Amino acid sequence: MSRPLKAIFFDVGNTLLFPDRSIILTPLYQLNIVPTLAQWHAIERTTKKEFDTMLEKHGHADHSYWYLFYSHLLNHLRVKDHAVRDSLVAATRISGNWGRPHPGTREVLQRLGRRYRLGVISNADGNIAAVLQRAGIAECFETITDSGLVGYEKPHPAIFEAALRSLGVPAGESLYVGDVHSVDYLGAIRAGMQAILFDIAGAYRRDGLPQVASLEELEDRLRPVD
Repeated sequence: MSRPLKAIFFDVGNTLLFPDRSIILTPLYQLNIVPTLAQWHAIERTTKKEFDTMLEKHGHADHSYWYLFYSHLLNHLRVKDHAVRDSLVAATRISGNWGRPHPGTREVLQRLGRRYRLGVISNADGNIAAVLQRAGIAECFETITDSGLVGYEKPHPAIFEAALRSLGVPAGESLYVGDVHSVDYLGAIRAGMQAILFDIAGAYRRDGLPQVASLEELEDRLRPVD
């Protein structure tokens, strides 16, 4: 980190919580199609790169990520049904369907919370605090900044600025951890924050950017050197 940290802010989807695939993939399960996690991650890598290019070109979020993701996935699975795609997109955009933390998430957050002030910044539907509560990790954070309540979405600087004000911490002494380069990493950097990509799928593995693949790896990266 370039400056001493006072606070860490986290994205939620694909960082703290992951989709309940048994729910969101119901339209595929009804067709007796069960995508593997390897297939899911491969499509994620392709989609993130395409979405990053689109967002940087057009300069605004247009909610196309999951449309692109499922278009690629269904093409890979040779399913040509727009109604299935639209059902998958709609289910994935419901924040309540993102309720699965990886094992040890709460414990890592509690340890980090002893050293840093913790907050959340999420593009969501106004209900992300309740989702985090149900997942058992809401109390790990001092503040939760939800785009559905703030009125601005990442990568707009206003949502990062609102989160920083909520904790009263300087941007340069705050770190943001999220999984999409154009939305999370660049959004935070342009707001003056430090940033790390949370990249389980390996979409940015060869890009030379600071990144981790787990909260445990983030904790190790931030561990003081004796």
